[in-house]
Amino acid sequence: MTSRIVTGLYVPGDRPDRFDKAVATGAGMVILDLEDAVAPDAKPAALEAVTAWLRGQAPGSPLVQVRVNAGAEHEIEAIRDTGAAVELRVPKVEHPAELDRVADLARGLPITALIETALGVENAAAIAAHPAVTRLALGESDLASDLGSRDASVLDYARTRLLFAARSASLPAPMLSAYPDIPDLDGLRADTERGRRLGWVGRTAVHPSQLSVIAEVFAPGVAELEWARAVLAAVEGGGVATLPSGEMVDPAMLGRARGILES
Repeated sequence: MTSRIVTGLYVPGDRPDRFDKAVATGAGMVILDLEDAVAPDAKPAALEAVTAWLRGQAPGSPLVQVRVNAGAEHEIEAIRDTGAAVELRVPKVEHPAELDRVADLARGLPITALIETALGVENAAAIAAHPAVTRLALGESDLASDLGSRDASVLDYARTRLLFAARSASLPAPMLSAYPDIPDLDGLRADTERGRRLGWVGRTAVHPSQLSVIAEVFAPGVAELEWARAVLAAVEGGGVATLPSGEMVDPAMLGRARGILES
């Protein structure tokens, strides 16, 4: 399974002055964006800036992804040819067959399938099962435009579908979509807590000021850590046990306990 990452930061591909600064924020993932964050006439220069920077990077932390434009095969080829340890973030995926050509061009680069339409949500399980896909992601702003609604119940449905799709394909739980209202840190916290309760893990950001809030929400609390340790101590060898709190626990709870301790 792909490693757990709880913070991601988008950086416009035409702002190379921000690339190293993004790495220095401590985000677990840096996403160099060639798509929505870059104006059409700036995309060639952005690709040059991104590939030049990638050639100078040594493998390691943080994970680096590049969000390419839909159908832009030359971008995939250029990123692949840098030889960098990088992942591709492919937008507007609606059907697994669309990823066959991407995978051929990527030659082993991991692919995050970004789902942004109703059709993509309905096909999420098949997309997650594609052998080149290592993560799913949800583009909530584009999805809201497609649906004509960003009501919480509508987004919760999409989030739930993607969670089941990812886990059924043995992929990690998806990271929440970026919260666009940068100054509204209270709103960011509330929505991130809602996503965590739904089983999602981590969130992407569009500004460094959002990263600490996201990290705090996904950091396990003292009570969670104590519970996880108690579960492992009680039932790692099998059988049913009762914790000092009176809660009955069994091996079915080991996966959740280990996940908390690995956070």
